[in-house]
Amino acid sequence: MNQHTPTGTGSHWITFNNLQSHDITNQVLIHYDSTLEDIPEMEGIFIDSLVQSNWLKALKKFQEKGLNKMALKLLIAVSLLICMASFTVGFNAVMSIDLGSEYMKIAIVKIESKESDRKTSTIVALRNGERFYGKAAENTAVKFPRKAFWYLTNIVGRKFDSADVKLYKERFPYYDLVKDEERGTVLFKIDDETFYSPEELLAMLLEKAKEYAETFTDQSIKDCVITVPAYFTQAERKSILSAAELIDLNVLQLLSDNAAVALNYGVFRRKEFNGTVQYYMFYDMGATSTTATIVGYQVTKVKEGTRLESNPQLIIKGVGFDRGLGGMEITLRLRKHLAKVFNEQKKTKTDVFTNERSMGKLFKEAEKLKKVLSANNAHFAQVEGLLEEIDFKTKVTREELEELSKDLFEKVTKPIEEALKVSQITLGEIKDVILMGGGTRIPKVQEILKKYLGRSELGKSINTDEAAAMGAVYQAAYLGKGFKVKTFGVKEASIYPITICNWASVEFEKHKLAEDGSDSKRVVKRTLFNRMNPYPQKKVMTFSKHLKDFDFNVSYGDLDFLSDFDKSSFQDPSLAKFKLSGVGDAFTKHKESGDSKGVKAHFRLDESGILHLDQVEVVFEKEEEKEESTWSKLGNTLGGLFGGKKEEGETIEETGEKPVEGENSDKEAESEEAKPDQTESNQEKQEEKKQTENGDKDKKEKQSEVPADEEDKSNKKSDKTEEKKDETKKEKTEKGKKEEKSENKTDDATDKLNGTDSQNKTEADSKDKKPNVTVVREKIDTKIESFDIPEVNEDSMKVMKKKLAELTAKDKEKKLLEKSKNDLEAFIFDMNDKLTQEVYEKCSTEAEREKLSKLLSEASDWMYDQEEDAKAEIYQDKLKSLKKEIKDLKARVYEFEERPKALKALKDMLNHTKYFLKSVKNFTVVEEDRIFTDVEITTLEKLITDTKKWRDDMVEEQKKTPDSEKPKLLVEDVALKLQALDREVKYLINKAKNFKPKPKPKPKSNTTKTDGNTTKSDTNNTDKAEKNKDTKIEVEEPIDKTTETKDEETKTKDEETKTKDEETKKR
Repeated sequence: MNQHTPTGTGSHWITFNNLQSHDITNQVLIHYDSTLEDIPEMEGIFIDSLVQSNWLKALKKFQEKGLNKMALKLLIAVSLLICMASFTVGFNAVMSIDLGSEYMKIAIVKIESKESDRKTSTIVALRNGERFYGKAAENTAVKFPRKAFWYLTNIVGRKFDSADVKLYKERFPYYDLVKDEERGTVLFKIDDETFYSPEELLAMLLEKAKEYAETFTDQSIKDCVITVPAYFTQAERKSILSAAELIDLNVLQLLSDNAAVALNYGVFRRKEFNGTVQYYMFYDMGATSTTATIVGYQVTKVKEGTRLESNPQLIIKGVGFDRGLGGMEITLRLRKHLAKVFNEQKKTKTDVFTNERSMGKLFKEAEKLKKVLSANNAHFAQVEGLLEEIDFKTKVTREELEELSKDLFEKVTKPIEEALKVSQITLGEIKDVILMGGGTRIPKVQEILKKYLGRSELGKSINTDEAAAMGAVYQAAYLGKGFKVKTFGVKEASIYPITICNWASVEFEKHKLAEDGSDSKRVVKRTLFNRMNPYPQKKVMTFSKHLKDFDFNVSYGDLDFLSDFDKSSFQDPSLAKFKLSGVGDAFTKHKESGDSKGVKAHFRLDESGILHLDQVEVVFEKEEEKEESTWSKLGNTLGGLFGGKKEEGETIEETGEKPVEGENSDKEAESEEAKPDQTESNQEKQEEKKQTENGDKDKKEKQSEVPADEEDKSNKKSDKTEEKKDETKKEKTEKGKKEEKSENKTDDATDKLNGTDSQNKTEADSKDKKPNVTVVREKIDTKIESFDIPEVNEDSMKVMKKKLAELTAKDKEKKLLEKSKNDLEAFIFDMNDKLTQEVYEKCSTEAEREKLSKLLSEASDWMYDQEEDAKAEIYQDKLKSLKKEIKDLKARVYEFEERPKALKALKDMLNHTKYFLKSVKNFTVVEEDRIFTDVEITTLEKLITDTKKWRDDMVEEQKKTPDSEKPKLLVEDVALKLQALDREVKYLINKAKNFKPKPKPKPKSNTTKTDGNTTKSDTNNTDKAEKNKDTKIEVEEPIDKTTETKDEETKTKDEETKTKDEETKKR
């Protein structure tokens, strides 16, 4: 309990921190008036009494100190406190899953797995029709390696013949991998009839993570944020979403793990950021890959509703990665080294490399050895019964480990170099370098990083295991319903062609009429999303030269910056082909509707980094010009005489299309299309202007329509510059609108005076026409032909869901069976032990105990005779029958043990109630402010007497009854008596709480004549005389008081007493 005095005077708060209900610590505040005296002493008394739940004791002590009013107030407060302590709390839960190659971390409020670890292995084992996770799955991986599946994120969303799958086969040769003929991906063959895809196995892991979270929160969870590596491709990201869909998990966002770590780092340092960008580098060496990320933190203004809010945000500026550099590769090399040493010892003729179980044991020991050598210079690796019951032991030094991984350490700085290159940021601009991942704990790695970065120390201020999960759960709380967290913006980027970095070529066939009038075609490449484009983002690609149905392809861009290993996975960079139908019909249908603005394809890169084509449409616009005013016509005529007119040909911008000879590079093709892009840019600017003037509903969509070439230039600038540019552009537009009206008025006046104007004046007048624009949109049907890995179709999804549901049902049935067996077995052992205890012997006869012992023995024999696949219901029924037989004995034991406690509680209640009755009588002594009536006092007094008599009679009767028979005095009856006393006392307390003393009526003023002078006085004359002593003003005291006031008070009190008696009788 703590006493607080808030700002100002006149009130205090008492805080109770130790009231618990449903395992939730509640903090309850009680307000009291500061005018009460003896506050410190009151606090000590109240604490002592509150701990004992003895409000009567507190009342007594307050009365002893003469604090009756305070006692009443705090007595009422305690009753409210008891009521408040029984509330329950409910909330909506969301979760995050940091889905790593080796471990997964689940975050809700705190990170915890079923084994009480901070992380759980990303592994699932399938053996004998059962599924195992965590430690159990790891043990299975040692004994039966081909039955346990892990490092699944290395092959999910990859083609069967890709370099990643080939490397996976080399690392884990005992898996039987086959090709999925429908999708071209990988399948794990369990037996001739059972196959599992990586998506299905990952779905099992996600389901287990969901189970952990639901167990912790004790409620259902549907929403989550899942982290994925930043370098994941479109196919890999879609595969993770498919895995989540298999278990009906709603993914709010796929968040890149580097962005999640950066978010976690920034959330706890939001006050350190300002309007100037601060750059940090996050270096993450995980189990299977290494990533270097440069992040910029900055406070920006974001519109929230109708107001601008300043909030920090992080922007991914550059990323470098190596998919093959990680801790697992070091572990594999250590395992290989240990296997060679064992073979060299020649303790057996069998090659240890040929034994799967032995290699599994060595892998586990190598992982342990790698961690120990990070902190020690040498360590002994030892495995009991490695092969043919032969033990293995050898010493390994840190120098040997570094020599084995020498070529790997040479690659440590490569991701940093790539990140700096793509971000165009120097090392001097980076404020701090933060380490992430288990691989960064290796001393050699830290040594190389310090030397390259020129730093004496590296940042180790975040928890490398939990940072990504905690950052993702913050994002989940921000995106989920039922939570309110401070805004922290996250701007990810399509950083690599593998994901969406160079993602972004839209290839389409462009028509051109040849000299003979026939159609000639050539391929033109244009960038849709550049490397380091932020997302989520929408873009519109306009095809302005197509009058018939046509196709275009979407593919990855230039992949030359990738390593040969990564590039080998992209045998065909094409992702999909989009076939448009209905273009020609649309042009024919709307030929008279107006000018064509081209075929517009609306692309969207969502918050998970996945590309969508939302719709394709043909847009037509028709302008209806208003009639020119007389002054405008006169200005045009004069302008034509003096300034001349442009020829019609000058208003038509050339497309700049030239045939491509030979195999031109992408850069040449883009250069060829520079002029068409500019043409579209001018057209789109005109469209935007028209919509601004006419208030078109589609204004927002038109403004997002940016030519690809211009977008490329803007991407090279910082995000801050882009925002300033947008704001400036908006200001100019608004300003231009205001100035345009004033300019027009001035121009009209000038025309009247001069009668002539320049060509610019003519153009200004033409702008004043404000034509009405009608926009017609015709949607185009689109068919997609995927060149990338196909998504799981609806039929396959149903089959997979059914398969997983069957496995889940088996798991639940197995758990229920095990629980039923354990419950029955535990009950039998427990009761056999209790029958020998003294209390059970007192409450039963010898014959009864023998009968029950026989039943328990028969039940034990019955249980062990059942089949392994027996149903859980038969064990549950057996347990019910045993409990029914022992029910009477357990009831007698309960009464025997609890009766003394109940009688003691009743005795204390009687004593306290008697004292409370005495206190209540004291309140009725003063007739003026009487709270309780005689009937109420008599009722409480009679209840105390009757309860005491009932207790004495029942105790005597119980003494005559043997303990082995049904008791006469039941605990339940004692509880009812306690409840009756408590109810009566609470009624009186509530009455005291609501009692309001009647205010005393003001006496009437008296008029007295003295020596011919009239003087008016009242009861306040005395006070006035005291106040006016200094001014020496004499005021005469009233001679006498009237008796009318006393008569009225007496009459009022009689009426109140009568009313109270009637209320008591009704109650």
